[in-house]
Amino acid sequence: MARGRQLSASLALSWFNALLLLAGLAITASAAATTSPDNGESILHSEIGRQNNHSLLWGPYRPNLYFGVRPRIPKSLMTGLMWGKIETYTDFQNTVRYTCEQNEGMKGYGWEEYDPRRGGVQSIHDTGNGIDITTSFVKVPGGAHGGNWAARIKGTLHDDAPKDRKTIVVFYVTQEGDNSELQALEGEDDKGYKGDVTLKGHSEALGNYKLVVTKGSGVQPQSDHDLSNLRGPGQTVVQSLNYPEEHLWQAKPILFRQLKEGVDWLVENKYDVAEPPPPWQVYQLVNRPGSGNVQIVQKVFEGDFEFDVIFSSESAGKELTSADLTREIKETTESFCERFASVFAPKAPFNAEKFKRFGRSMFSNLVGGIGYFYGEAVVDRSYAPEYDEENEGFWEDAAEARARNRQALEGPYELFTSIPSRPFFPRGFLWDEGFHLLPVADWDIDLSMEIVRSWFNLMDDDGWIAREQILGAEARSKVPGEFQTQYPHYANPPTLFFVLDAFVEKLRKTNGSLPADRQRLTQDESLATASLDNPEIGLEHLRRLYPLLQRQFDWFRRTQAGDIASYDREAFSTKEAYRWRGRTVTHCLTSGLDDYPRPQPPHPGELHVDLLSWVGVMAKSLANIADVLGLAGDAERYRKILDAIEHNLDDLHWSEKDGCYCDATIDDFEENKLVCHKGYLSLFPFLAGLLRADSPRLGKLLALIGDEEELWSPHGLRSLSKRDEFYGAGENYWRGPVWINMNYLAIVQLYNVATQDGPHKETARDLYSRLRRNVVDTVFKSWEETGFAWEQYNPETGKGQRTQHFTGWTSLVVKIMAMEDLEGGHVRDEL
Repeated sequence: MARGRQLSASLALSWFNALLLLAGLAITASAAATTSPDNGESILHSEIGRQNNHSLLWGPYRPNLYFGVRPRIPKSLMTGLMWGKIETYTDFQNTVRYTCEQNEGMKGYGWEEYDPRRGGVQSIHDTGNGIDITTSFVKVPGGAHGGNWAARIKGTLHDDAPKDRKTIVVFYVTQEGDNSELQALEGEDDKGYKGDVTLKGHSEALGNYKLVVTKGSGVQPQSDHDLSNLRGPGQTVVQSLNYPEEHLWQAKPILFRQLKEGVDWLVENKYDVAEPPPPWQVYQLVNRPGSGNVQIVQKVFEGDFEFDVIFSSESAGKELTSADLTREIKETTESFCERFASVFAPKAPFNAEKFKRFGRSMFSNLVGGIGYFYGEAVVDRSYAPEYDEENEGFWEDAAEARARNRQALEGPYELFTSIPSRPFFPRGFLWDEGFHLLPVADWDIDLSMEIVRSWFNLMDDDGWIAREQILGAEARSKVPGEFQTQYPHYANPPTLFFVLDAFVEKLRKTNGSLPADRQRLTQDESLATASLDNPEIGLEHLRRLYPLLQRQFDWFRRTQAGDIASYDREAFSTKEAYRWRGRTVTHCLTSGLDDYPRPQPPHPGELHVDLLSWVGVMAKSLANIADVLGLAGDAERYRKILDAIEHNLDDLHWSEKDGCYCDATIDDFEENKLVCHKGYLSLFPFLAGLLRADSPRLGKLLALIGDEEELWSPHGLRSLSKRDEFYGAGENYWRGPVWINMNYLAIVQLYNVATQDGPHKETARDLYSRLRRNVVDTVFKSWEETGFAWEQYNPETGKGQRTQHFTGWTSLVVKIMAMEDLEGGHVRDEL
């Protein structure tokens, strides 16, 4: 730990850890379930909450940008980095980088190491511009407004790039909010700044602050052309502007509008076209510093360069310096690597250094993709009767209802969330999030719970959470209009319950004691496990969430109910059957499995095996939470529902003929009919953890998993069987490609069977070992070749495909590598 960092936090840290230890020793989970927090515990809860908010206040929470820092505060300070080569007059228009984009001449980019509470280092391999950009970011706690932060921007030309290549670099700063101020202090002369640029600002949430963009190092090109007294070559220039807040996020259009001003000046002054100024000078802004809610800081470099951006909060006391930043970068990197080796130590055969480097990158990009979003959402609350989908041909009626365009803006809302992909999906997705948070929970359980709470804070009074969170104009700019509207009758897989189960399991293991390995933690590490080290805080989190979880569960059972009675179906329970709303002939987007084959044509009497399984996951989780909270009656109720679901999975969805689980529909004779498309859907009760190791159904499912003519491939389990008529057909999204989230679920459940006594132990062990190896090798080889994680993988070649930089649930390979190696005969007692 840095000496300055340690001194600034030492008193708070010793007090903080002492409280944790005392509270942990004084309170057990069982006792806390029946008592309310006393005043001392309330103080502790408040203090931990305050320190947690400060620790997580700042971050690169604009993951849609290659680099953009903001706090978790609505209408606040936001920053972003732009750059581009400038060799010709058309270069900068076509090569400027700002928002993450697919196919933009990148040989990979992302965080090499990143801890959300401290910072990290990101590398951007921009082959199109012939340069590598490194962005190092650190946070230093202190004061009343989340402390200080700093970033180092470094550009290194590729070996094959001209040594005198010119690069324009822009650091873009905006300040939203009433009663806020942002001003660029004057430079040495009116042409620009020969040294540092200093911005001073104020807002209600951040207080007074200073942001310094240092001169840094690197050659600033010179020119013989004197374009005006206001434009000085070889200097940093600043333009201070005022724009309506709704336009502040549009950095590139604003920049180009201001650059055009300089080009127009040249035209108006009839500059000698026979001896034009160099392109980099033409695209240099007029230096015009002052007050404004937009501050554009522009530099031009020849060759390699480096400069710092340093934010200092007045309430933190001592301002940061570049020397502090150098020290913090080194110690943040060392701390991350040491902790990663402890939390996610890869097991054989993945313990070579190349896999460790791969794992650090995958996890860092997952948590480096956490963002804070604020703004209005587009929602259709017309509750049109067609949305009940009760009649045959319901999908056509529903399409007509949607075409009436009854949607409206709601909010504003805020969401703290990790994202699937920075270039293509820079927003919150409900069913992705539960998978994202499984690795995060191992690293920082309190961060994962912070994100869970943020999602459940979006729930409406009925219990609905929109499956896709597109908050604000900037988020909507990345989404086609037809996909922006959210509908309060549409569900999505409730994967956040996976994370809650993980939290409950960790809380049970703690059981009121503070383990020896957590008694000498840093402040950041203490915050990462505060709700476990003091179980009362963890229980309080669950108490506050529990009514929301119940409300969502009841919403699922009410709005997604399936029909058993009308079609004379025989089942253990007359209630536990479900149908996804939002079905069309070609898609069931709400299921998350999009184009996976379903019964044709769609019918209001359909029953979906995956949805029944998801409701089972919720019931199981709620029973566990009720147990921990000492709510015996609730726990018993949810266990009865779970038991009914487990029976109905067999009664309504098992096909003995096909040896798998299937969707059900109603045929032309109004009779129940199973429709079997072997694939992920066929395994769902197993993947969801609802089958016991001695289940009579399990043997046939394991045979399906291991069949090379069905689901097994050298690169992971196919989403659809090779023998299915729809394999590889149409959109081919979930019709064959390998998806890492579903393979992860399969690997976990195979491990569970392999480590319990039962008739399928050896089969599961063999499948587990081979599937674990295949999946990791597939993702690793594609990452090594392309520099990216991918949305899905080709089942024939193993090549990554679809969306690049998909470090959402593909990052689950980090957990897979850390799972036990069973090939050598050693079996771990618990997952």
